[in-house]
Amino acid sequence: MAKYTLNINGENKEVDAVEDMPLLWVIRDLLGMKGTKFGCGQAFCGACTVHLDGVAVRSCSVQVSSVGDGQITTIEGLSEDGDHPVQKAWVEHIVPQCGYCQSGQIMNAAALLNSNSNPSEAEIEQAMEGNLCRCGTYNRIKDAIVSASKSM
Repeated sequence: MAKYTLNINGENKEVDAVEDMPLLWVIRDLLGMKGTKFGCGQAFCGACTVHLDGVAVRSCSVQVSSVGDGQITTIEGLSEDGDHPVQKAWVEHIVPQCGYCQSGQIMNAAALLNSNSNPSEAEIEQAMEGNLCRCGTYNRIKDAIVSASKSM
């Protein structure tokens, strides 16, 4: 076990963890933040997406020892009151059905819009390709991202 100081949602958090523990389990099990979901554990589905220095990453495949001084943002830290433009667009377009994948979808969409404020439909599809939704709300997700891009 080693001690790590992680900057999560703007706050430093100390954790004791083995160096190869996935960031997902640090967030969920050690810090009790349940918004980031476990999906496949293989970085295929995107349910565990968080931001590391503003870039969307699959937290199930990032070892805690590799984070260093990186700034981690989880769904809980995207906005204080759920009023991030992507979150508002998700509500406006009634995106979630079961909701399980939605925190990862939202985090990936927010990272996309941070790097490209006016993505084309093809760019949205390409950026969101690795986030799976068992309910198939892909058209509503795309519509919500377009709406959010207009309000950012």
